[in-house]
Amino acid sequence: MTSTKSFGRVLTVLAALFVSIGALEAQEFKIDEVPSVTAIAPAKLKPRTIVFSDHREDKLADAGTGLIRFEDWARERPLQRQLLSLYPDYVEPTIKVSVHGIPKTYVEKLHMYVVEARFLIGKAPGAIDLGRYTRLDVLEKIDPSIKHRRIDAEHAGPQADPQSAYNRHPNRRWCETEGSLCIESRYPLEGKLPIGIRLANKLEEGGKKISEFMEFQTEIRTLPSEEIERSGFAKLTGLDAPVSGVLEQTIFHVNQVMQFGKLLAVLQPYPADAGKTVATVFMTLAVETDVLERKKEFESVPVLRNLIPAQVLMGKSSFNSGSSISAGLPDYVRNRIRSIAGQFEQ
Repeated sequence: MTSTKSFGRVLTVLAALFVSIGALEAQEFKIDEVPSVTAIAPAKLKPRTIVFSDHREDKLADAGTGLIRFEDWARERPLQRQLLSLYPDYVEPTIKVSVHGIPKTYVEKLHMYVVEARFLIGKAPGAIDLGRYTRLDVLEKIDPSIKHRRIDAEHAGPQADPQSAYNRHPNRRWCETEGSLCIESRYPLEGKLPIGIRLANKLEEGGKKISEFMEFQTEIRTLPSEEIERSGFAKLTGLDAPVSGVLEQTIFHVNQVMQFGKLLAVLQPYPADAGKTVATVFMTLAVETDVLERKKEFESVPVLRNLIPAQVLMGKSSFNSGSSISAGLPDYVRNRIRSIAGQFEQ
């Protein structure tokens, strides 16, 4: 009799657990792929649904990777270039090198991964505290696999790395803006990627080795009202509504693969209900073109044919795994924006 009651209690607990898990799954934001996020009117937004576009099918995008050449993006989408580059007047960096003792310069060509997302938040704009996203504990909830430590302006941009010189802000130092959070983040690549990288490094004769981790420095800040007013964010979102808040995350130093990254979350009131908010999130990642062109050296080694950088970067390799950066940019960015949407709703 006792064992029957105990078994019944176990069944009750398991049933409650499954109900809880089902409720959590039901609450998670789903992704709805669309050609253009900014063309979606607020009235067409559905609860707990993120309309999303990474423009991989755009006419500007490279057919093989889905990325857009920086120069094409800058020419065709000048407002995006102004607000989503490292800083408004950013151009592809001119790099000085020495070849057999002779100084030469070349332009570091870039390809852009451009993401737009939009979703409804069931709270009024004034009830959303963007400032909490300048806290380390909140950032680590968005992606627990990436670990962060706080840095200041003196440690922004490793002095020994030339990228720090190319990516300096022309009008100020990174990390010196009042109220900003500056962090150095480290992400160890997961799954089979480290094994593949070790093999690739053994076969590489000379040249820069591939690292088994991504390390990047980031400035995160909420924009003051005067900067919001003069920057034209309503034009960027395509919504005829006042901008109530902007969260900006700028990745100004990366140890490999990329030159910079930018995330903007723009909040505007939902026209039909003052108790709701429309959030439009933009994300750009500037990938070094020469990384995408590294193909022949991997294709010639059978075990590395699935480690071609462009395939790994875009999540099309058997080496991709997990839900963070190792999954490839498309999965990583979707998961990150889903986490941000969930955080906004809390």
